[in-house]
Amino acid sequence: MASRPGQRDLTSGPIGRTLLAFAVPTLVSSIVQSLNGSINAIWVGRFLGEGALAATSNANLVMFLLMSFVFGFGMAATVLIGQAYGARDIDGARRVIGTAIGGFLPFAVAVALIGWLSAPALLHLLGTPAASAPLALAYLRVIFVAMPGILILIVLMMGLRGSGDALTPLWFMLLAVVLDSGLNPVFILGLGPAPALGIAGSATATVIANYVGLVGLVTYIYIRDLPLRLKGHELAYLRPDPALLKTIIRKGLPMGLQMIVISASGLATMGLVNRQGVDTTAAFGVALQLWTYIQMPAMALGAAASAMAAQNIGAGRWERVSTIARSGIIYNLVITGLLVILLAIADRPALALFLGGHSPALPIARHIQLLATWSFVLFGVTMVLFGTVRANGAVIGPLVILTIGLFPVRFGSIFALTPWFGADALWLSFPVSSLANMAMAIGFYLHGGWRKSRMSIPPPSEEEMIEDAVVTTDPGGRMNPAG
Repeated sequence: MASRPGQRDLTSGPIGRTLLAFAVPTLVSSIVQSLNGSINAIWVGRFLGEGALAATSNANLVMFLLMSFVFGFGMAATVLIGQAYGARDIDGARRVIGTAIGGFLPFAVAVALIGWLSAPALLHLLGTPAASAPLALAYLRVIFVAMPGILILIVLMMGLRGSGDALTPLWFMLLAVVLDSGLNPVFILGLGPAPALGIAGSATATVIANYVGLVGLVTYIYIRDLPLRLKGHELAYLRPDPALLKTIIRKGLPMGLQMIVISASGLATMGLVNRQGVDTTAAFGVALQLWTYIQMPAMALGAAASAMAAQNIGAGRWERVSTIARSGIIYNLVITGLLVILLAIADRPALALFLGGHSPALPIARHIQLLATWSFVLFGVTMVLFGTVRANGAVIGPLVILTIGLFPVRFGSIFALTPWFGADALWLSFPVSSLANMAMAIGFYLHGGWRKSRMSIPPPSEEEMIEDAVVTTDPGGRMNPAG
C-alpha cells in the first residue's frame, strides 16, 4: 500500500519509536486546545468581567457533555479505521469514515437546532446564576451554531489518526486555535470593520475558526489525495450503513460515557472541596489547572496505543500488541514521572503564577500537590492499557472499572479516611482510586478475555456490492484508484 503525506504505517518498524512519534502530535494538539481555552478565558475575563467568564464556564460545560459522546463515537471510528487500514482494506476504511460523517452530520445539525431552542432550559437545569444567565444564553446560542462544524471536525481528525496520520489533524487544529484566539478580541470589542458583539463575539470567533478549519481540512484531504477521501461512487458511503453505524454507536457510547464518569466524579469531588472554604477551593482549582497538563502525555499515549494496536490487530500482528502496551507504559512512567518530579521541585513558582506569592491558598495548594499529583503516573498506566484493549472492541470493561474506581472507591476512601486525616482524605483519595483503577486495568488486560472479542467492519450489503461492480466495470469508474 502506497504511503501518503503525513501517513504512518503503524504495523512495521520499531514499536517504541513509532509509538512515541505518533503520540507527540496528539499531545501537542491537546496542549494547544487547552491553551486556546485559557487564552479565550483571559480575553473574556479582561474585557467583559467575571460575570461573562462565569457565563462561558456554564456554556462550556454543555459543550463538554456533547463532545464527550462524540469523542466516544469518533474513537470507535478510529479503531475500525485502524483495523481496516492494518488489513490493507482501504475501501473498508472509507466506508467507516463515510458512515461516521453521514451518520453524525444530521445528529450535529439537530443538536444545533434543538440546542438553540432549549438553551434557556439547559442553563436553568445547570443552575446558572441569574446575574450571568443572559450572558450565558447569548454565548451558548452562538456556540450551538458552531456545533456541527466542531463535531464533524472531531470525527474527521480522529479518523485520520486511525489511518496513521497524526500530523494533518495537528496542523488544522493549530489553524482553528490561532483563528479562535486571534478573532476573540476582534469580535468582542468590534475592532476594525467587525461589529462589537460582546460575549457573543467570543462564540462567533469559535464558529468562524471551526468552520474554516473543517473546510480547510476537507480541501487538504482532497488536494493531497489522503486515503480517507471519498470520490465517485465512494460518495455513496456518506449514506450510513445501518450495520456499521450500529457498531460505531454500540462501541462508541461506552467510551463517551467514560468521559461523563470522569467529569461527574470531578464535579462531586469539587462539591466536597467547596465545604473546606474559599482558600482550599482556590488551591484545588489551581491544582486542577496544572493537572490538566500533567495528564496530557498519558492521554496522548493511550490514544496512540489504541490506533497503533488497532492497525496491528487488523494486520493480524498480535505479537506486536503486547509490546505496544509495554512501550506505552514505559513512556508514561518516564514522561509523566518526570513532569511530577519537576512540579514537586518547582511547585511554589508554578502555583504562584495563579495565586500570587503571598496568597493564603498557596501552602494549601503545595500540600495538595504533594499528596495527590503522583497519582497521575498510575493514571497513565491505566490509560495505556485501556487504549490497547479498546483497539479490539473491549469497551465495557474499562467503563465498569472507571465507574468503580471513581465512585465507590474514591468516595468510600474519602469517608473512611476523613476521621483520621480530615481534609487530607480528599487529596489521598486520588492515589487510592488511581491505584485501584490501575490494579483492575492490569487484571482486565491480563485475564479479561479482551483478545477474544471482535470489533470488525460488517461486510457491504448486497446492494452496495452490485453498485460497486457496476461502477468498477465502467471506464469512468476505473479512473478512481482503490488505494
